[in-house]
Amino acid sequence: MRHPLRVTAALATLALLGGCSSISGLFDRSQTPVETARPTVVVPPPPVLTPRPPVAPAGTATPGVGPATALPAPAGDSRVVSVSPPPPPPAAPRDDAAVLPPSTARTVYFDFDSAALRDDARPAIEAHARALGADRTRRLVLEGHTDERGGREYNLSLGQKRAEAVQQALVRLGASDAQLEAVSFGKERPAAAGTGEEAWARNRRVELKDRR
Repeated sequence: MRHPLRVTAALATLALLGGCSSISGLFDRSQTPVETARPTVVVPPPPVLTPRPPVAPAGTATPGVGPATALPAPAGDSRVVSVSPPPPPPAAPRDDAAVLPPSTARTVYFDFDSAALRDDARPAIEAHARALGADRTRRLVLEGHTDERGGREYNLSLGQKRAEAVQQALVRLGASDAQLEAVSFGKERPAAAGTGEEAWARNRRVELKDRR
């Protein structure tokens, strides 16, 4: 039979050894759980957006410049570029020779029973010839007239001769036959009514009229 005191001392010794083991375990770093390292995540800053200037719609006109023309944008750009057309070229200088001065006479007068051109008819004929030579699209009708004296057929023939005399003078000075038409009305269309030298002098004439 074991002694009770010895059993009690042995139990106390075992208890003390167990307690020390538990206390030393509290300070044992090998038993402490190790914290797992977390990966570092770098978040880039948000991009800075630069606003684009407003773009005019295709076909929109720029004030004071004229209608706009839409051009394709560069590759990778979905915008439509609007530009104004170049200014029109300057007008060609006007050929003053093709412009007939307003003061130019359009009536050539003749002496009694004559188809010969008088000296006072030269300025008007030369001015018309210059205008016809500078502008080949211009056309003239030359209307021959007489006074009331003489028969109808004779006056028609005399009026035609007067118109053709003016036509020939214009051609010699640069006009073409294709630009001119000579006709006669004889005494049928007097410019002045009445009888007498003043009225007759005004009726012996060739009128130069623009032909449309």
